[in-house]
Amino acid sequence: MNFEGSTSNNPRSLDNVHGTEQELYRMIKEGEHQKQDFKFRVDSSLKIAKSLCAFANTDGGKLLIGVKDNGRIAGIDPEEEYYMVDGAATLFCKPHIDFSARVYSAENKLVLEIEVPASSKRPHFAKDENQKWIAYVRQADEIFMANRVLLSYLRDKTPKSEKRNLIAYGPQERQLFEYLSENENISLSKFSRISKIPLHEAEKTLALFLKWEIIRWKAHDAGIRFSLV
Repeated sequence: MNFEGSTSNNPRSLDNVHGTEQELYRMIKEGEHQKQDFKFRVDSSLKIAKSLCAFANTDGGKLLIGVKDNGRIAGIDPEEEYYMVDGAATLFCKPHIDFSARVYSAENKLVLEIEVPASSKRPHFAKDENQKWIAYVRQADEIFMANRVLLSYLRDKTPKSEKRNLIAYGPQERQLFEYLSENENISLSKFSRISKIPLHEAEKTLALFLKWEIIRWKAHDAGIRFSLV
């Protein structure tokens, strides 16, 4: 973890402003999205760990702390917020999550930017209120729990291999492709049932198709669903 402009003889280095007012307004104008979230303040390291985990497991992103959901600047004490985030990243995320910090000033108030890169150490897990470790992903401006397929996909550190021709697939893979050609999406359990294979085998196939970018995932109220790209 690091922040810009840190100095050994200044215990409150985060009071120093490094980002411009124009940069801050530009980011706020974008609103909340896949790679950006607003936080009024950090009330709990346990709760903010979910956001850090979701960014690290997906495409990376930034938190603007001191900005309300409606985009209004509330301002915070950057030093206090930084150490809440640092505690979340080291104590409530495993493996720990790297991030950088930057301070902006506007309307005589300070805003702390926490930037989390997409991680090569994924999946990351965040501890919940019941002391369980759960992996999260981010979709648009929302956070969702990763299911078994996404965990398998996140754990795969090998480079993307060339997609095989459909003829080279087995009957289960062809059945998946044919089903999605006629239906909007499918769940892990549904694929397991229609192909008559165990869940762990269905999980591997879906994770492989995600890796080859043949299918995409999307979170719904009923859980994670998969559809053709």
